[in-house]
Amino acid sequence: MSVKKVVLGFSGGLDTTYCALHLNAELGYELVSVTVDTGGFSPDELARIEAHAYRLGVRKHITIDAVRPYYDRILRYLIFGNVLKNNTYPLSVSAERLSQALAIAEVARAEGADAVAHGSTGAGNDQVRFDMIFQIELPGVQIITPIRDQRLSREAEIEYLRANGVEMSAEKAAYSINKGLWGTSVGGRETLRSHGLLPESAWPTPVSKTEPEALRIRFEQGEPVALNGQPFDHPTELIRALQALAAPFGIGRDIHVGDTIIGIKGRVGFEAAAPILLLKAHHALEKHVLTKWQLQWKDTLAQFYGNWLHEGQILDPVMRDIEAFLQNSQRCVSGEVFLELHPYHFLVAGIESPHDLMSGRFGAYGEMNQGWTGEDVKGFTRIFGQQTRIWNLVNDPQNSEGHDKN
Repeated sequence: MSVKKVVLGFSGGLDTTYCALHLNAELGYELVSVTVDTGGFSPDELARIEAHAYRLGVRKHITIDAVRPYYDRILRYLIFGNVLKNNTYPLSVSAERLSQALAIAEVARAEGADAVAHGSTGAGNDQVRFDMIFQIELPGVQIITPIRDQRLSREAEIEYLRANGVEMSAEKAAYSINKGLWGTSVGGRETLRSHGLLPESAWPTPVSKTEPEALRIRFEQGEPVALNGQPFDHPTELIRALQALAAPFGIGRDIHVGDTIIGIKGRVGFEAAAPILLLKAHHALEKHVLTKWQLQWKDTLAQFYGNWLHEGQILDPVMRDIEAFLQNSQRCVSGEVFLELHPYHFLVAGIESPHDLMSGRFGAYGEMNQGWTGEDVKGFTRIFGQQTRIWNLVNDPQNSEGHDKN
């Protein structure tokens, strides 16, 4: 019989190290490992992961630079929709995992793999996201999940690896860190209960800036294109530059509490200076250039889009429909947003845009109108409230006399 080929999503951590050794040495698969970079690895880290994979006996290791596709396929729509789950969380990990799963599925298809594997446990959201993408994108391809299926503890994994000559640190870090382009998640003992803040030492970026700084972000049709007057070739480069500039203020730190896909509540810390600033700046610009009904329907659809994406449903065709709406809504979302950065907070100072609907040509709110007369308003209010007036005349006893007269 020919040896079966399996493609393994590989980060080089404990779980995927166990998976690689188990699939290769124990089950005899021809193993292809794949590391998908969505903005969380340095070149040195990627080189170390590749060397580690080959030491574990993989036949082939593939590193995919998915940073720009990650933005183009997912993040741009999160910006267009101002998506914050529960008005707090910029979907840092959930968006990242979907991008990684899609890239791994492409490799599995190109390699003609018999199986695809991931190192998710049975306790979190990632197992659902990876499984669902693979089931849809790779019909008939077996999905192997050694950590979940064997219900392995960290100690059991380390013992197995040591028995096979692979040394992994037995010391568990006090805080788990997952870094990506759209933010860094931080988990620790404080996030395992319903009360408690992460200590200063847990955050990846120390607060080192104390003096306020002015910031300008330019958007063209909803996409960030320039920072403090400096243009960028691609929004991913701007996101990285903005993160480096703003994270030392401690901006974008928070703890998210939400519903997991598997039905339990979860709590996680995150550091996402660039995503928070971009989403709030973009929203401020939209409030000036979009109509009230554009804003309302965008909010409605974007909330669904974010929740459905969080739950792994990026391939649902309704997501393409919503993306088309979001894309179309950005035609006039161009201009510059002015912000002030301070330690642990920021302010939106205002916007400048040729599409600004807050134009003095039509009047100043609460001051003076130039586009209508008092008589216009009298007629408008009578018609605008006509149905409510009729209902009250028909159904409110206090208005019965007026109803009879009319």
